[in-house]
Amino acid sequence: MRYVSTRGLAPDLSFKEVVLAGLASDGGLYVPVSIPAFSMAEISAMQALSYPELAYNIISRFTGDCIEPAALQRIIAGSYDTFRHSAVAPIKQLDAHTHLLELFHGPTLAFKDFALQFLGRLLEHILQDSDKRVTVIGATSGDTGSAAIAGCAGRGNMDIVILHPKGRVSDVQRRQMTTVADANVHNIALDGSFDDCQAIVKTLFVDEAFKAKHHLTAVNSINWARILAQVVYYFYAALQLGAPSRSVSFSVPTGNFGDIFAGYIASKLGLPISQLIIATNRNDILTRCLNTSTYGMAQVVPTISPSMDIQVSSNFERLLFDLHGRDGKAIRELMERFGRDKSFTLPPAVMAALREQFSACAISDEDTKQTIKDTYEQTGELLDPHSAIGVAAAARVRRDTATPMVVLATAHPAKFPAAVEAASGVFPSLPAHMQDLFDKPERAQDMGNDAKLVAAFIARLGAA
Repeated sequence: MRYVSTRGLAPDLSFKEVVLAGLASDGGLYVPVSIPAFSMAEISAMQALSYPELAYNIISRFTGDCIEPAALQRIIAGSYDTFRHSAVAPIKQLDAHTHLLELFHGPTLAFKDFALQFLGRLLEHILQDSDKRVTVIGATSGDTGSAAIAGCAGRGNMDIVILHPKGRVSDVQRRQMTTVADANVHNIALDGSFDDCQAIVKTLFVDEAFKAKHHLTAVNSINWARILAQVVYYFYAALQLGAPSRSVSFSVPTGNFGDIFAGYIASKLGLPISQLIIATNRNDILTRCLNTSTYGMAQVVPTISPSMDIQVSSNFERLLFDLHGRDGKAIRELMERFGRDKSFTLPPAVMAALREQFSACAISDEDTKQTIKDTYEQTGELLDPHSAIGVAAAARVRRDTATPMVVLATAHPAKFPAAVEAASGVFPSLPAHMQDLFDKPERAQDMGNDAKLVAAFIARLGAA
């Protein structure tokens, strides 16, 4: 299995090389040369598999001969042994045709654990016979950072550096990052937005000399391994609801487009998905694009769903690559235009293909609060703000009420206690294993919004 850059100029790489590279040298994102689709018979045969068995079945299609089967099975088994529900990703029914896929039973109570428990172990395996020490670097709007740290803390041959926007993540999210005491964990509280954090990470990755010297690798969903691990739970949910003989739809709380792009890959693999709903908050660049054909940056506005306070959705580039016939030159020109003008307009044929599978809906803070309140009163389920946006968007734009709708519950309500309590009157307690979170000392480096400052910080790590 080989991988190519969405911008067409970087060399093609193996799976192992892609995991270590993260961002392509031309600024693009790596995608497989082709998607190895399953037959309907093969998908039907997956119905009896446990979550780790299903994960191996899917992920092994993309690793080629880079990871020995027994090693890959051990990595996957270890990744999901850390989850606190025997089903790993249990489904609950909200009404006759709407289901909640609970993705918050991992170590940090968010869906990012599915990919980052896997990625941390995968990196450690790849590096185990090497004298190379890598610097894992990532930007977070809240959940990626804590999940990445949980996946990489204490692991051999790596440092992890996470940038978060200072004052723009919840207290629980921040403390899940800053209270980890392992010496290889480094937090930067950046004076800026998530988009600023993400832009700095991309700047460091396209500096080939700096990247090579400090052995940078990505932990954000620009890393293909992140997307790949998330494909699995789309299959897991759909199989429980009757796939492949029955089609399923998904509503996905969306910021950086990685999670919903995993759903798109699941459909390319042969999973019958009728509709993918892009559920956003008022930072609605994707909803505006679906409605107007123009992908245009606006100012990031803080909301009660901070993990989605994003105006540059990096993984959208991967979808655009597919919708433009995998034309790297066309994507390169689009992204150059976006870098220059902060917007571009998509042609009618691309928009028709986009709208065929995707819908989009932006949900206000007030409607998010109302959804939390109504869902709790009607079902007893307490939603975090991001999951509530998924529920609200599904109610508004689903195309067919007879097709099962799966809403991705992306975080535990205890990660956003103030917002949940204000909406529902119920204070969501942290699980028992996190009861001491607010008693631990914090470690973070405050830093200005400057890539040179972050580069200097990373350089000092290498010199230590």
